[in-house]
Amino acid sequence: MAVPAAVPFVRFGHLFARRPSRVLPRPGQRLAAAFEELGPSFIKLGQLLSTRADLLGEEITTDLTSLQDQLPPFPGTEARALIEAEFARPVDDLFKSFDDGAIAAASIAQVHFALTTDGHEVAVKVLRPGIAAAFARDLGLFLWLADLGELLQPALRRLKPVEVVQTLAEVVRFEMDLRLEAAAAAELAENFAGDPNFRVPRVDWLRTGRTVLTIERITGIRVDDKAALLAAGHRIQDVLHKAAAAFFNQVFRDGFFHADLHPGNMFVDADGAIAVVDFGIMGRLDRDTRFYLADMLIGFLSGDYRRVAEVHFAAGYVPAGRSIDAFTQACRSIGEPILGKPLQEISVARLLAQLFEITEQFDMETQPQLLLLQKTMVVIEGVGRRLDPEINIWALAQPLIEEWMRDNRGPEARLRLGLETVADLIERVPRLVRSLDAMIADWSRGGIVMHAETLAIQAAHRARHLAIVIVPVWITALALAGIAVALLLGR
Repeated sequence: MAVPAAVPFVRFGHLFARRPSRVLPRPGQRLAAAFEELGPSFIKLGQLLSTRADLLGEEITTDLTSLQDQLPPFPGTEARALIEAEFARPVDDLFKSFDDGAIAAASIAQVHFALTTDGHEVAVKVLRPGIAAAFARDLGLFLWLADLGELLQPALRRLKPVEVVQTLAEVVRFEMDLRLEAAAAAELAENFAGDPNFRVPRVDWLRTGRTVLTIERITGIRVDDKAALLAAGHRIQDVLHKAAAAFFNQVFRDGFFHADLHPGNMFVDADGAIAVVDFGIMGRLDRDTRFYLADMLIGFLSGDYRRVAEVHFAAGYVPAGRSIDAFTQACRSIGEPILGKPLQEISVARLLAQLFEITEQFDMETQPQLLLLQKTMVVIEGVGRRLDPEINIWALAQPLIEEWMRDNRGPEARLRLGLETVADLIERVPRLVRSLDAMIADWSRGGIVMHAETLAIQAAHRARHLAIVIVPVWITALALAGIAVALLLGR
């Protein structure tokens, strides 16, 4: 999207303007205040930048975590009109009652409580009018600035400013279509089906569209309200155990996690389960990234810095031409200050932030898939420390991490992965045979004009491919069978 040349300078003039009534001592505080004053798009950008200690430094990013995505609500009558426009039906046909007063209002949408015509209590999320156009305009500005920054300062390319803006655009795209948020909620609920300690509200698909999301109403106590939790008879340690297990399962077991777990989105229900809302920002990690995280964390916590370095090189996060010895030394500079500390004093989020800070000297590229995770870890750790400063939420998840590592990184897991590879190879054999048959059939029907000599060459070529696949399959299968027998006899 083209942006007029004067716009950035006008924006920046507002961005760094200081209001005399609000003199703040630190640059990060002033930047956060400016983002809040500039509106929804800049608040979202600031929240994303709060994960970029490698770009802005730890002090500034810590100050940016204070950004609150809260705006005054728009009138309930307008919300009703938007709902009717979405479904082309009167609100009274959808809801027996609808509270005009919003119970939460953020930059993109606001939430109302309602009662459906069939008697279910629900929360109804409605997009702000005109918000899509406003974000499209500002995202165009951000992309223009990122492109300009990379052009004028090539060193910035390692930090991927354009990709950061594209990540923000992707997040916003999902938040602008509430059907996608509904799908994310449904997927998270499916992952935790049958788990009594973690609740995801049901989606009312009949009352959900692009601009309206209707879900089951959650009742409970905010997860950071320690006094209320104790008064209701909940044990703080139980709450933390459940929160740690839920977060671990999302990240490592499923590779799909709620990436906006601030206290306003987490509740403890009457049964003691953790209940979550607001599924606009979700993160995904593939299996290789999860293995990298597990190996890296274990390496740091055990003091095996060479292993940490090797994990980064194997994952391709550090260019192969860099010195693994020098990177091991850099990892030691991060790990030694935490080694030997009581586990409750160790911040995994801070460890990741410091790791990001040393990236420049080793030409490490930013890994966008880890940005949301690091931000979420900061929030989770903060909630845990407010509830009980003596308990580290990662220590509570340690048995789960060890079990997951045994199941996914041990010899039995490697055997299972090998068998899956063999099965995949075996599946390819019929496709090769069918391809050879189809080629011969086409030739015989006259569909392809081909000399007999050419056909023989093609058939021989396919047959060689078939042999290349089949022979290793049987060799691998026999080797895996031997490993399996050894494992069984060794028990």
